Amino acid sequence: MTPFKAPTDDILFSLNSVAGASSYPQWDADLTTEVLKHFASFAEDIIAPLDELGDAQGCKLTDGQVTMPDGFSHAYTLLAEGGWQGLTAPEAFGGMAQNPLVAAAVSEVFAGANHSMQMVCNLVPGAISTLKKYGSDAQQQQWIPKLASGDTLTTMCLTEPGAGSDLSRVRTKATHTNDGWRISGEKIFISGGDQNLSNNILHLVLARSGEPDKGVKGLSLFLCSKLEADSAIQVARIEQKLGLHASPTCHMVFNNTPAELIGEEGAGLTAMFTLMNHARIDVALQGVAHAARAHSIASGYAAERVQGRNSDGSDATLAQHADVRRMLNEQQCLTMGARAMAHTTLVQLSNGNNQVLVDFLTPLCKVFCTEAGIRAADLGIQILGGYGYLNEYRISQTWRDVRITSIYEGANAIHELATATRGLQVKGGAGADAFAVLVKGITVDQEVHNALEAWNTARQQVLDSKQPSELAHDFTQLTCEVFFRALWARIAETSTDESHKLLRNVAFSGPLPVLRTGIT
Repeated sequence: MTPFKAPTDDILFSLNSVAGASSYPQWDADLTTEVLKHFASFAEDIIAPLDELGDAQGCKLTDGQVTMPDGFSHAYTLLAEGGWQGLTAPEAFGGMAQNPLVAAAVSEVFAGANHSMQMVCNLVPGAISTLKKYGSDAQQQQWIPKLASGDTLTTMCLTEPGAGSDLSRVRTKATHTNDGWRISGEKIFISGGDQNLSNNILHLVLARSGEPDKGVKGLSLFLCSKLEADSAIQVARIEQKLGLHASPTCHMVFNNTPAELIGEEGAGLTAMFTLMNHARIDVALQGVAHAARAHSIASGYAAERVQGRNSDGSDATLAQHADVRRMLNEQQCLTMGARAMAHTTLVQLSNGNNQVLVDFLTPLCKVFCTEAGIRAADLGIQILGGYGYLNEYRISQTWRDVRITSIYEGANAIHELATATRGLQVKGGAGADAFAVLVKGITVDQEVHNALEAWNTARQQVLDSKQPSELAHDFTQLTCEVFFRALWARIAETSTDESHKLLRNVAFSGPLPVLRTGIT
């Protein structure tokens, strides 16, 4: 087994030298380094050692209550005592008031150390943002301090048995009574729907307060407290999954459950998107974390495993074979480029002055970074050969855990469709225009600018098409590739590591994706 080692230097290089974190007024490079290294030490010593045990042991549902694997409750207590749950919460509510870029760095390390535990804990920053933006003063005073202290964890309850990506089919009903709102219905695939880590759970529930024929306009967002609901919230089962065994994915039943409306009635999807957009960037970073972990395991194994001979007759390690080096280089290339994409998007989001660009970049990160994580893990299995297919080196767990990232928080095909439709049409294509300006400003590399010209041609093809959905996958892959290459050109221009020049060539080695027509 290769012990987890947080890639702190790579994260800091990406933020400081590639993504332009210094353009963010609240950026403090020294403080970020101190915070990240402190959390990395905690993750390596406390959280990561539970990852293998959690995978093997899984969660248990007994008498309607979920029990987490051994050691998780103690680790969570230490996490909360360290103040990490309140990393981005305002100081007035007991938080550290750190900025989103610091939170992103910490989140990647958390996911790399123990994705299952991170899944249960890391909806809190998004919930706090939702409360700050849409909650009443009373709701903020009641819940933000509890979330920041770790007393309360949170969930996001959207999906139903008949409503997955199509939220207009949500049928969980919210009814206004004399003593407030009540919710009845079922929600599935709820991460951390129950657990024995926190004292309480705050469920953010999307429910229908209007008539079914109103579609998403009839949806509102509600807060439900586990402690206040008593038996009115039940866990029917926890799902048996391919990976993330230590993250309880719950089928939940709300039975006349007391609830509070957050935000305006009928505007639930707008409020929920505050939580969802945070989650989508976080999922992109989960993909990056697994790509980094896959490369760490594979490179360590390949450096020690002796197989075959060198040209001089001496024993050769796997890393000395050309095809293994090719795969290791691809892993590292994907990891660094995907991280730079997520960080660049987060810098734009944090600066808050170009929302159309952020809206355009977010689905690109969700698609590319998650697929990079899956690809890197798959390469890792191949590099380790038979040992990669076994559990011993845990690269198989990396693949099993990362595989969900291209599915949840919006399946990647949904994000590709959004890129080729809304991404090119909203506000006259302002987001796509901003993307072109961003790419030009990232690097002076002529190959990147040539790729951008090809992208502009493809963009017009999609706009002219009567069936843009048929071009959505290819166009999004092309858009991601242009963004990826631009950032790799930037990495090569700013890095003092000569190996990054080689990796830049790896990033540029394949042909650009092209739009295929006549898809049946």
